[in-house]
Amino acid sequence: MASFNFRLISRLDSISGRIFSVLLFGIICSAALTWWLAFGERQNTISNERNNYRADRAKHAEQLIQAIDALPAANREGLLKAIHRFGLKVVPVPANVPDYKASTPYGIALSERLGKSFKIIPLPPAPENCLMRPDDRGPTEACEALIFVLNDGSGLHQTIFPARPPTAPIQPETYFYLGLFLACIAGLALFVSRMTIRPLQQLAQAATDLGHDINRPALEERGPKEIQQATRAFNSMQLRIRDHIQQRTQMLAAITHDLQTPLTRLRLRLEKVSDQELHGKLVGDLSSMQMMVKEGLDLARSMDSNEALQALDIDSLLDSICADASDAGHDVSLLDKSKATVMARPQALRRCLNNLVDNAIKYGHSAKLHLIQSTEAKQRWLHICVRDQGNGIPVDQQTRVFEPFYRMETSRSRETGGTGLGLTIALNIARQHNGKLSLSNLPEGGLEVRLSLPIKA
Repeated sequence: MASFNFRLISRLDSISGRIFSVLLFGIICSAALTWWLAFGERQNTISNERNNYRADRAKHAEQLIQAIDALPAANREGLLKAIHRFGLKVVPVPANVPDYKASTPYGIALSERLGKSFKIIPLPPAPENCLMRPDDRGPTEACEALIFVLNDGSGLHQTIFPARPPTAPIQPETYFYLGLFLACIAGLALFVSRMTIRPLQQLAQAATDLGHDINRPALEERGPKEIQQATRAFNSMQLRIRDHIQQRTQMLAAITHDLQTPLTRLRLRLEKVSDQELHGKLVGDLSSMQMMVKEGLDLARSMDSNEALQALDIDSLLDSICADASDAGHDVSLLDKSKATVMARPQALRRCLNNLVDNAIKYGHSAKLHLIQSTEAKQRWLHICVRDQGNGIPVDQQTRVFEPFYRMETSRSRETGGTGLGLTIALNIARQHNGKLSLSNLPEGGLEVRLSLPIKA
């Protein structure tokens, strides 16, 4: 359940990233589309303004040429000097020139106005035919050179330059404002994605905490209507699970507790049996029954998480367990020190480790405890490895041995006195501590049982 909840939290983080990416991409695309439409409208407006400007310019040029044509030839030079900004010059009319075909918008507008009153002669687009513009772009730029034939036979030369594109260089502050805009929409997208995913993250974290402590306080029902409904359903589920576990635990504890009294009476009455061989067999069977009752009670306790979590020095606990086993005459030793602190229920964790050490002694004749630390996904872990010198467990049975009352028929037979609950109890306690329990056969022979616990920061 804990691993599922960790995957759920990771999946929610992925959903948050997706929401952020979709929002950011959508806002940027909307902004780009808006800019493209605005730029297109700007270009249309500029184009219309330029067309209006060409029409006005052609109208003024028509009036100016008509005024020059009405003046005597002797007075034209003075007028042309006064209006030099228009780029007009009196020149001789060339012979054998082709008919004029306008090639620029301005030339087209001008020919439409002057074509009926004046003859228009085109000149080759050579640099020497381009008069200087007032803005000094130079005669080498492509142009359209025209000669208007006046009524007295004089020629009036005018140069028409192509219009400049309506573009302006991007100013440095434009990049600053663009970056500020992108930062604002990224912040907005991040805020919205976090706000959207936060209730789901809280629900996933509550599910993880539920696996560690079934008696944890209920979630506060707040937020949008849908989130309140999900929270209410989660709290109801927690209540049902807690009642179910408590009822099962209480039933199992009551059965095992009530069996203690008749078993004790049976042991007392067995003392009156005179047949020593029968007496030994009955006492052995009774001891097995009492062991099963004791481990059944331990199994019920392993599913009860009422004991409070507290910071625990794991080295001190392991020293105590090894010392007790050594005093009983067993080959048990702690080979490493971790200096690590874990959040644990002391009595439950002691019961878990005692079961692992007892199994190693019973089936492997010794227990060597090694401590290893590692880091996975920013979480530090302490691995307590209990190694024995037995025959190990076949790989295909390493999962089944955690099932209640499961016992192997070879090295771990009924003759050893096991009930098949030791590893089940240890696994329940490990999961209560957000830990893991795994088995592996050692290359040199023997079995390693690894209890992995998260280290308190």
